[in-house]
Amino acid sequence: MQLRGFSLRTEKSYQIAVRGLARYYQRPPDQISAEEIQQYFLYLVKERQLAPASCHVYLNGIRFFYLQVLGWASLEVTIQIPKCPQRTPELLTHHEVATILASPNNPRHKMLLACCYGCGLRVSELVNIQVKHIDGERQVLRVEQGKGRKDRHVSIGNSLLYRLRVYWSDYRPGKWLFPSTYHKNKGLHLSIGSAQTIFKAAKKKAKITKTGGIHSLRHAYATHQLEAGIPLPHLQQQLGHSNINTTMRYIHLLPTAHADLIAGLPSLAME
Repeated sequence: MQLRGFSLRTEKSYQIAVRGLARYYQRPPDQISAEEIQQYFLYLVKERQLAPASCHVYLNGIRFFYLQVLGWASLEVTIQIPKCPQRTPELLTHHEVATILASPNNPRHKMLLACCYGCGLRVSELVNIQVKHIDGERQVLRVEQGKGRKDRHVSIGNSLLYRLRVYWSDYRPGKWLFPSTYHKNKGLHLSIGSAQTIFKAAKKKAKITKTGGIHSLRHAYATHQLEAGIPLPHLQQQLGHSNINTTMRYIHLLPTAHADLIAGLPSLAME
């Protein structure tokens, strides 16, 4: 998996899937038949009631193990797993985003959420920001090894850049922009779970009841940028989407989607 460039999270997820299969049958995986693998997935769906997305991760991990590691010619098994439901996210308004960003008492937490929204980052990209990744002169943030192990540059607005400079002046972070404050994790960056907890607390304090975790800020960034007139290819670059069709889904989330949205210059409410 490392040679193929898989992320650490994917490695761990695939290992969990194969371990779970071996533990279920109490036998080494190479002694488990294709029919038993099918029965295992029925168990995951019916008894454990895993979410469709989790079932797909298990399926990908087990397929990879048997086809790529054990070298099976094929995995002839029909696994009935539920389709992932297509849900439309509950989009945050400009006012709701501003309220959430202003909610934390801790200035570091405010900066964390501001960066997430202001640059439209995934939470894994957010916690991995290093101080050296910020180019104040060019007003860009270098996102290293984002989803799909790709690097990209994200524009930073004037307001956010000013806040970043104040943050650096006040706290002088070392390597990581958002270092872990847990003594056992000294020298490491803030964890994804901690970032999610910070967002959840801010949303609760802001009395926002819409569903969704910290990824809601990325959704809000995308839709607000489209409303402001950012060209679709530019938004695709900002978000780090390989396929522009992934970016285009945000058009359909807007109340009045039309061609005029795919023109103009980007602007954020927080500026």
